[in-house]
Amino acid sequence: MLRLGYNTNGFNCHSLEAALDIISDLGYRGVALTLDNYVLNPVDPELDRKLDDTKALLEKKSLACVIETGARFLLDPRHKHEPTLISPEAAGRQKRLDFLQSALDIAARLEAEALAFWSGIRQDRVSEHAAWEWLVAGCRRLLEYNAQYGIPLAFEPEPGMFIENLTQYQTLKQHLNHKLWGLTLDLGHAFLTEAAGAAACIRKFSMEIKNIHAEDMCRGVHEHLQFGEGQMDYDEIIQALKEIDYTGLVNVELSRHSADAVTAAQRAFEYLTRLI
Repeated sequence: MLRLGYNTNGFNCHSLEAALDIISDLGYRGVALTLDNYVLNPVDPELDRKLDDTKALLEKKSLACVIETGARFLLDPRHKHEPTLISPEAAGRQKRLDFLQSALDIAARLEAEALAFWSGIRQDRVSEHAAWEWLVAGCRRLLEYNAQYGIPLAFEPEPGMFIENLTQYQTLKQHLNHKLWGLTLDLGHAFLTEAAGAAACIRKFSMEIKNIHAEDMCRGVHEHLQFGEGQMDYDEIIQALKEIDYTGLVNVELSRHSADAVTAAQRAFEYLTRLI
């Protein structure tokens, strides 16, 4: 049976404890914990206690987890998703790396199944050559830091970012060539960027997928929609996941649905459960 999870970035109006209670009570078996200003912020002076509390709650609710690092304004309150591993300033790149290393520390404490992250957007004043150089260097340093933990690193291609499709992901993988390197496959992103479609990508990258994001989308528009409101064929997608015997979490990502989080999470669970 496929394991469904829900991303906490879709519960921004709730406390983490309340979100985990609701996600579990709805029937989900996992959670994608997006570290954010009020969700296990690595610089929170009370982080140690909160990690103990969160781990106890995850165990009580029998929720598996992955750690997500895509918070919009955690590192810079004025600039979305900045800084990144390819930001023009060395201090910014180091700030992102420090954050990712702290995220790995958190993942280890919570026995997370994977750590998910992305490249970020290449700014105009950064050459493509420099972006590749900095991204590879940052990923290598993260892999070195991860040697103490052995947690799968699940890199996510995202439309509009420097690494936005699976061809670029494969190029990055070739530069790294590490057993702990893997893929976060966002099904909607694959629907937008891959001509073969999401189901074909599931089959092609079956040995590399460590984490999955799920939502609906319309062709040509990068907007996370409730299931049934877009154009994706989830019958085909679920069949492909069953064919490859996928054992990781399939995490619903409806990050703009927080104002109606409980209903959104319930609708998504019911939709996917019917197909499964």
